[in-house]
Amino acid sequence: MNNNKPIKGRLMIVDDDDAFRESMELEFTDRGYQVLGAPDPRTALGLAAVHKPKYAIVDLRLGGERGLEVVQALVERLPGIRAVVLTGYGSIATAIEAIKIGAVHYLTKPTDPDLIEDAFEKIAGDPTVPLPDSPPSLARHEREYIEYVLAGTGGNISEAARRLGLHRQSLQRKLRKYPPRK
Repeated sequence: MNNNKPIKGRLMIVDDDDAFRESMELEFTDRGYQVLGAPDPRTALGLAAVHKPKYAIVDLRLGGERGLEVVQALVERLPGIRAVVLTGYGSIATAIEAIKIGAVHYLTKPTDPDLIEDAFEKIAGDPTVPLPDSPPSLARHEREYIEYVLAGTGGNISEAARRLGLHRQSLQRKLRKYPPRK
């Protein structure tokens, strides 16, 4: 990094995928941020308490833990933090919850670092966002409903399975699958 560049602020990247987190750390260091990397919620909250980042990129799924809980804790402890949720498991339910608890944006992986950086500064919504050309598939509807029920139980898989009329293991298998793209 060029030491003459002005520092844009402290940025924390919370992701349990070491390779992804490290590549994002390098990318944002090159863009002029002081970057902190955290592989789990405990490390993230400890680093945040000491370093008080202005920005955060938080993965939705952190091993067996939930990134939304990290976002909520960061927003409560650091008012004004600009948190962006990244996920490979996007759903309407988790996007809504992320925004309700204080994230400034919700992006699906893979995404471009330019989009993440733009999301930090985005204040208002965009009414010109492109609308889908066709309705989502039945598999996508199913996944959205499962995520909605799971969010309603606070992430309790046993309770969500009961509400859905599924065995817990069946629900876990469904959740491990990548969500349908359409």
